[in-house]
Amino acid sequence: MTNRALIIVDLQNDYFPGGKFALVGIDAAAANAARLLEAARANGDLVVHIRHEFLGENAPFFAAGSDGAAINKAVINQDGEAIVLKNFINSFRETDLKNILDRNGITDVTIAGAMSHMCVDGITRAAVDFGYKATVVHDAVATRDLAFNGVTVPAAQVHAAFMAALGFAYATMLSTDEYLVASAPAAA
Repeated sequence: MTNRALIIVDLQNDYFPGGKFALVGIDAAAANAARLLEAARANGDLVVHIRHEFLGENAPFFAAGSDGAAINKAVINQDGEAIVLKNFINSFRETDLKNILDRNGITDVTIAGAMSHMCVDGITRAAVDFGYKATVVHDAVATRDLAFNGVTVPAAQVHAAFMAALGFAYATMLSTDEYLVASAPAAA
């Protein structure tokens, strides 16, 4: 096993077309996350799947026990891969994520998933605050349009703003293709 972990955040059915909270570009992001997942498994990297559930009976999406809260088939976990159940934006909050990473000697985390402006942002900042080196694979991340003060901000601009902020001081930002080249094992 390497000192690197791939963390796939909240790629759950409700974020996909037909789900309760579909994201812009989710299919492309999930396809790229699947490529990362295949490479991580081949490279012997630790794989951690994050799955969000909202507490209470009025959950807007990701309701406990629902099909919408299930990990999407594009990145479904294999036996032995950790699944961290969370109830908050920050994947480290009140979960075993840090213990899983530390127990496995992880120093570097690679992050893919959803949403750019919430859970991906939250886990990236927390990971760096805990001392991990973070890489966000920006084309394996998706979000949605947002509105503020009567202005609608298109998903592409939301995504770009958050990736720019994370890339400024928190994480290395790479495309899937760039990451796969950079993380490939050295030839013997």
